[in-house]
Amino acid sequence: MQRVTNCILIENNHVLLLQKPRRGWYAIPGGKMEHGETIKESVVREFWEETALQLVEPKLGGTFTFNIMDGGKLVQEWMMFTFICRTYQGTLTDHCDEGELEWVPIERISKLPMAEGDRKIFRHLLTSSSMLFGAFTYTESYELLEARMDPSSN
Repeated sequence: MQRVTNCILIENNHVLLLQKPRRGWYAIPGGKMEHGETIKESVVREFWEETALQLVEPKLGGTFTFNIMDGGKLVQEWMMFTFICRTYQGTLTDHCDEGELEWVPIERISKLPMAEGDRKIFRHLLTSSSMLFGAFTYTESYELLEARMDPSSN
């Protein structure tokens, strides 16, 4: 099972997001954990690799399982650990190999193109300080089939 980490960086009511070229969807900067890393080491490294920003004391906000199904068959599974941070050091890079970085006003996030599960994660983590646990099931074309979250959310 693949493990990934990402971080919602908030500054002045804006969130730093990454618009990926494949679908044009917005995502939270982050990536795959390396062997032997803690989830915090991974999120700090991955965030820096994509943004050139050094996170200062990111806090774990949620853990999630994702399943990609083809009919009734599981074709991919991964876990994601999402952090939240409000303090960083450094200057945002001018170029990211993964897509375009953009500071997006919080009130615009719900209107951006993104995976539906990510939309649910944002809805909770931007309005609550409680840890969120979730499981999401998608088709191979990333249509959301099922979302279970604790605490439950719309």
